[in-house]
Amino acid sequence: MDHSVLETAADWLGEKRQVALATVIETWGSAPQPIGSQLVIDGDGNFMGSVSGGCVEGAVITDALDVMKTGEPRILDFGVADETAWKVGLACGGKIRVYVEPLL
Repeated sequence: MDHSVLETAADWLGEKRQVALATVIETWGSAPQPIGSQLVIDGDGNFMGSVSGGCVEGAVITDALDVMKTGEPRILDFGVADETAWKVGLACGGKIRVYVEPLL
């Protein structure tokens, strides 16, 4: 069965899992995914969707796990000028800003 990201989030919440949602809120230059792209993550690190075509998903998932623990949303910035972006693979020349929020 093919679920959308939000359907998956609803399913996981219904299963009493911890869930966070990451959403691309801004892009600059050659961004791998458009504004509005989403990634849902559960407390075990399972995920569905994409915010970067794979290049920064690992870092977003790591931050999402922390967001679920603290209950505090955060904004993540990735870009070629950011050393972290090179480490996680966003070398496409673009920048993205991702909002990560816990779902209750």
